[in-house]
Amino acid sequence: MVIKHTCKNGVRIVLEEVPSVRSATIGIWIGAGSRYEDDSNNGISHFIEHMLFKGTGTRRPRDIAEAFDRIGGQVNAFTSKEYTCLYAKVLDEHTHYAVNILTDMLFHSIFDETEMQKEKQVVLEEIKMYEDTPDDRVHDLLSEASFGHHPLGMPILGREATLQAFDRSRLKTYMNRYYKPENIVVSIAGNVDETIIPAIEEAFSAFQAQNHHNYYEQPQFYPDQLAQKKDTEQAHICLGFDGFALGDERIYPLIILNNVLGGSMSSRLFQEVREERGLAYSVFSYHMAFKDSGLLTVYGGTGADQIEDLYETIFSTIDDIKQHGITETELQNSREQLKGNLMLSLESTSSRMSRNAKNELLLERHQSLDEIVNRIESVSHQDVKGVAHDLFNHDFSSSLINPSGEWPSRFQ
Repeated sequence: MVIKHTCKNGVRIVLEEVPSVRSATIGIWIGAGSRYEDDSNNGISHFIEHMLFKGTGTRRPRDIAEAFDRIGGQVNAFTSKEYTCLYAKVLDEHTHYAVNILTDMLFHSIFDETEMQKEKQVVLEEIKMYEDTPDDRVHDLLSEASFGHHPLGMPILGREATLQAFDRSRLKTYMNRYYKPENIVVSIAGNVDETIIPAIEEAFSAFQAQNHHNYYEQPQFYPDQLAQKKDTEQAHICLGFDGFALGDERIYPLIILNNVLGGSMSSRLFQEVREERGLAYSVFSYHMAFKDSGLLTVYGGTGADQIEDLYETIFSTIDDIKQHGITETELQNSREQLKGNLMLSLESTSSRMSRNAKNELLLERHQSLDEIVNRIESVSHQDVKGVAHDLFNHDFSSSLINPSGEWPSRFQ
């Protein structure tokens, strides 16, 4: 059972006790990601995440690393389109210790100018590494094609020009706007109980609410087509379909549909594209759900001379699902696979921590395991066919990275 506590200043705490383990995972989730940026500060959410590890008033960067190493713990962070997370996994006896260090990093990072310059180079190398990985880069290109100039179309890592313009003042201004109590969820899962809550509330007690509210604009989906030239052995292609927002009632049949289409090794795309035709080593589909929108993506990588064959095979697979739906075997197998994945995730305190935090931060509600299983079991053939109709009967976006930087003439 998930226990929720709201502090006086608005910080929310969600706790799930797992007495069968000897660990605890603690995450501080902030509703600040790249969708809250603009052209002038793109990448600032991600850069702040990096700088939280670069020293506080009482700890040097090395001290932060050694603080977790000496107790056999792990500390890390990540940034997405809609949130930033700072987290640690430790033995249950070190939970209070981990909370103290994480809150020190959150509240007392000094953003030293020397460390900032070094970290800019680190992030710049991260951007270069990403640009040198076309099977990753093509997904960012699809976001740009699908969402245009909306912040959801911008890269999480940012760009070199914006990165170089960041200074302590800009970082603090951004944090003052988004790193505020009502925008923060502290999620804990593991062998801990409610006695940890007062300690967390005390750690956040000096954190005061802000007066201004943050607004975000709902994106418009654009069926655009983007291509990038790169000297690669393969052509990398993504197709994007206007998807569903978090909380949409169609999410569960969509999960089933995606699983059948390209979400597993037994999926139609994997079997047809890879196993039957040998057109690709990697082919898959996935759905990203945001607060107010979503995007279903199909990816495939193949030889530059086979891009038309791959494209046609993907769409013939989609057309068959659209016209005839999925089989009873596919529906039953997908239900069991999703239930299995859900049950297995419960064995990880990190997975529990993340699931509870995202539910609270983005949906502000929690479903029990039985409720989720019932939703999965209730999905019908007609539900899946209806979702396929909603997704695939509209124009789509696409992105391509290949040696020519051009789409085959028949697709232009």
